[in-house]
Amino acid sequence: MSRTEPLDEKVHPTEDDSPDTGTLDLQDRQALRRVVGLSTELADVTEVEYRRLRLERVVLVGVWTEGSATDAENSLAELAALAETAGSQVLDVLLQRRSRPDPATYIGSGKVVELREAVVVSGADTVICDGELTPAQLRALEDRVKVKVVDRTALILDIFAQHAKSKEGKTQVELAQLQYMTQRLRGWGGELSRQAGGRVAGGGGIGGRGPGETKLETDRRRIGARMARLRRELAHMSTARDTKRANRVRHEVPAVAIAGYTNAGKSSLLNRLTDAGALVEDALFATLDPTVRRAETPDGRTYTLSDTVGFVRHLPHQLVEAFRSTLEEVVEADLILHVVDASDRDPEGQLSAVREVLAEIGATDARELVVVNKTDAADEHTVTRLLREEPGSVAVSARTGEGLDALRLAIDAALPRPEFEIDTVIPYDRGDLVSRVFEQGDVESFDHVETGTRVHARVGSELRTALGLDD
Repeated sequence: MSRTEPLDEKVHPTEDDSPDTGTLDLQDRQALRRVVGLSTELADVTEVEYRRLRLERVVLVGVWTEGSATDAENSLAELAALAETAGSQVLDVLLQRRSRPDPATYIGSGKVVELREAVVVSGADTVICDGELTPAQLRALEDRVKVKVVDRTALILDIFAQHAKSKEGKTQVELAQLQYMTQRLRGWGGELSRQAGGRVAGGGGIGGRGPGETKLETDRRRIGARMARLRRELAHMSTARDTKRANRVRHEVPAVAIAGYTNAGKSSLLNRLTDAGALVEDALFATLDPTVRRAETPDGRTYTLSDTVGFVRHLPHQLVEAFRSTLEEVVEADLILHVVDASDRDPEGQLSAVREVLAEIGATDARELVVVNKTDAADEHTVTRLLREEPGSVAVSARTGEGLDALRLAIDAALPRPEFEIDTVIPYDRGDLVSRVFEQGDVESFDHVETGTRVHARVGSELRTALGLDD
């Protein structure tokens, strides 16, 4: 990606002005930079087709407060991809270097004027900020820029709302949106207040009338009631999944969860390993609803493999809370396949962002196996670097199938082994028990003898009981 350029003149910071030292050159800090190369390119789209598409025309704005310029540009590149996923055309991308976002207008009052000029010149109808804005910042920017302003959180919530298909997914997204909205309601104080006069149910009447409940308070109360109802519905919906998970635990079937950055190739990997037929799309957050499929190790041991929603940098806290029941598939897993896109401009950043979310949901006890995906499209040196930085990782291409055999062996080696070792003869009329040993246990050897099938294996406590081998 090309480097950023200031709108007026290029500023060359000295060594002492680097962000790592904690000091910023005054000119560099005040410069509003234009990030070149991130605007949406529309190929082979006629004017008539464009009018039919009605893409939202947006300008992206970011504030670089820490890290390198490359980190800031990577964040804006991801914001551009998110905006395009939401159905927008990116017209311009601006980046400002500051010690911290301006508490009033995010980018400073003087730079708002330049942002307004960029909006007018480009003809944009929306500004998207690469951060979470406070209600005051949101109002101030909209009042001065004169177009709609949204932040990164609202953008991600909008994408989730577009992609939610199941009832549970839609409910989770609505809950997250309401959690976000309840802090950003606008009201006009007592001008819209409502009073409850007469013999009201609460026993108001004479002496109880007054300014009453404002429209803002009414909206907050209704949103609170709606959120409570959605949480009850989600708790009811999770019952079936909890039951299935309990059955897997009771039958001692290991669980493997695929986690990773959005669009890292998790669903493609699930399809390759299980023929699941899950939706595969080159878009961010194409998968919101978890998919659980049965899989087998090379030696025939059964385990479950589940696909989950992708993560992203600065994933809104509201989404993590709303999707907590879905993410329990990751929390309860025996093994996490952490898929990283080796062709991404910042794969290490992907790994770090995903691990932050895993720590937030409490998925830190399960063993992690890093899967370096998209090797067919990645630079060879990048793949080598990732394999060196992540010991035990496996390089694969879910698109071509390269490396999948090595991945299956790595999964087999990483899965927990059954607790008890047995060496017993199972009668021929109990073929069901033999099948369970092969499916749920780790068979070291077997032989057919006169009285039945002699099996030397490791099994769990429930199967050991079914075989009548309790002490």
